[in-house]
Amino acid sequence: MADTLAGPVPEATDTVPEFPMSREARCPFDPPPALKDLQAEAPLTKVRLWDGSEPWLVTRYTEQRAILGDARVSADIDTPGYPNKAASGGGKLSFIMMDDPEHARLRRMATAPFAIKRVEAMRPTVQKIVDDLIDDLLAGPGPVDLVDAFALPIPSLVICELLGVPYDDHAMFQDNTKTMVRTTSTTEERNAATRVIGGYLGGLIGQRLAEPQDDLLSSIAGRVAAGELTHGQATEMALLLLFAGHETTANMIALGTLALLQNPDQLALLRETDDPKVVASAVEELLRYLNIAHEGKRRAVTEDIEIAGQVLKAGDGVILVNEIANRDPEVFADPDKLDITRDARRHVAFGFGIHQCLGQPLARMELQVVYGTLYKRIPTLKLACALEDVKFKHDAFIYGVHGLPVTW
Repeated sequence: MADTLAGPVPEATDTVPEFPMSREARCPFDPPPALKDLQAEAPLTKVRLWDGSEPWLVTRYTEQRAILGDARVSADIDTPGYPNKAASGGGKLSFIMMDDPEHARLRRMATAPFAIKRVEAMRPTVQKIVDDLIDDLLAGPGPVDLVDAFALPIPSLVICELLGVPYDDHAMFQDNTKTMVRTTSTTEERNAATRVIGGYLGGLIGQRLAEPQDDLLSSIAGRVAAGELTHGQATEMALLLLFAGHETTANMIALGTLALLQNPDQLALLRETDDPKVVASAVEELLRYLNIAHEGKRRAVTEDIEIAGQVLKAGDGVILVNEIANRDPEVFADPDKLDITRDARRHVAFGFGIHQCLGQPLARMELQVVYGTLYKRIPTLKLACALEDVKFKHDAFIYGVHGLPVTW
């Protein structure tokens, strides 16, 4: 990762700042200080990536929503000017890296299980998963790593049940997805990890073609049988859903818990409430405050766009950093303060426009169950090490903690 930009923001004639930028170790929940400086100066700034390219960095909320909602920007990594994250590259992750109409066609095939009514019907199942894991925590010795014992199993169990993937294989796909999101992984390592999970899921889809079951993999396999998807497309879709279904939520559970432990007044409000609306509000505020996708949504401009007095030309790359947009003082008062009573529903943690997160109803529900249960059942939960000893994921495209030692 690039070093934190020091000193004042450069003038246009000076060196273009490098991206990504480092967080301040003393403020691990906040965006990099350099991002705040750039946001204060202008909504759009040129930055330099690892390959020497200079895309536009969009730091303000209003401009981010405008660009994400504009059909003249492309999410397709093959579009000229698309700003790649690393030299190790990587292929398209199903429909999230495609444009309409193919994006819409594929996305519709996976929408139904994530509808709000379907997700709410799963709430008792998720509640039982959470309660059972807390029972195990309370019955075992402490301290314990909350990531391995609680934060990772919950979304992994849920997405496995939804997809129809055996949870007994969770170690394999968790280890390989860690390789996929690690910024230091080589091309060979990332491709090998993708092949392992892809081969595994492709095999399961083949089984569902022969013997359909009542799960999402069978639904996807049915699209293959109907000629609507190739086997490869079905595998890519399953990989996306498995990856997104556990990696992001697991990081939010652990990082959100740590943020609350560092803000005991907010933790007390959450622990003592019986109002589901307060819990839901806490989830939205933690999503705004933390925003774990910390290297931005990437896009390429396909037609000239004028925004905030600046012309973005066809072929320009664009990076929209959600974490700093969610700290825009023009939209969120006192944005660097964690306040679970604020109305944070306008945040862009799940993106905006046609590519906003498909699984957000499921993520919200899981987080509501976790945040509404864990601190009530273990009211004395506390960090079992100094904050400076917690290892944060500065080496991954998805932010969080590698481990979270806790006791009670």
